[in-house]
Amino acid sequence: MADWDKMPVVAVGGPTASGKTAFSVQLAKRLEGEVVCADSMQIYKGLDVGTAKATKEEMQGVPHHLMDFLPPEETFSVADFVEAANREVRAICARGRLPILVGGTGLYIESFLNGVRFARQKADPALREKLEREAAALGPQAMHQTLADVDPDYAATVHPNNVGRVVRALELYYSTGKTMSRQRAESLPETPPFDSLMFCLAPSDRAQLYQRIDARVDRMLEAGLLEEAKLVFENRGRYRTAAQAIGYKEFFPYFEGTADLAACADKLKQASRNYAKRQLTWFRRMPNVVWLDPGDERLVRRAEQMVREHFGL
Repeated sequence: MADWDKMPVVAVGGPTASGKTAFSVQLAKRLEGEVVCADSMQIYKGLDVGTAKATKEEMQGVPHHLMDFLPPEETFSVADFVEAANREVRAICARGRLPILVGGTGLYIESFLNGVRFARQKADPALREKLEREAAALGPQAMHQTLADVDPDYAATVHPNNVGRVVRALELYYSTGKTMSRQRAESLPETPPFDSLMFCLAPSDRAQLYQRIDARVDRMLEAGLLEEAKLVFENRGRYRTAAQAIGYKEFFPYFEGTADLAACADKLKQASRNYAKRQLTWFRRMPNVVWLDPGDERLVRRAEQMVREHFGL
């Protein structure tokens, strides 16, 4: 049942290559909706193929927000996302349209729907630089272990290769004495600020998902992924987030002359499959998620009916 005291939000999550883009566009067209991108990489300008950014043709005239707006050398945190998404959702509702939050970054979606309030801590550039130097010298696994020693609960939610999140959590701890787990627990309101309906797309057969991932990597290569990866490689000192992202770093050995293209493509497929597993784990622990099979012929009609019933549209 809809809560008329709260703004309505439909959220669409799921693993990579599960069909979120096409599904959300069709849903938006049926429900007079607008899409708010919840993807930590699709925010960056010029990185289109490797991030699976929706093309204008795929958008089919549906407005998309928080996509393709930030230079690759800029950083963008979950706190930045929640603040920006709040602005976009309120503006969409004010236009009498339905906000549809779409993406595979579970941290973004969960933090937004739960109304996490992020305390703006004073940046300490010297401490951040020191931690980044340690990460470069010791490696991501060692830094992740350091985080696990002080904040095991949060460390369990962060992949060791996500150096940015590891460094931010350690920076918070060393500068305030407060762990990220504690800050997140203290930042939750008593009740979520939105009336939300959360869908997750995932094929019932895991092998089918892996086939979709492999096929998408092949299509990306045909669409110019290698050229994009070369751009990131050549600017890896400035494009720090992209240089650590799945879709680009797997090709660095090819540009360094230490691996052939086929081996790098296979490595990307495996990394994407592993990422999909982590995404599924994240979304499965979220409450009140409606799971949908992208292979269902009546997928969009079923989802539309559920949205209309939930919000009384």
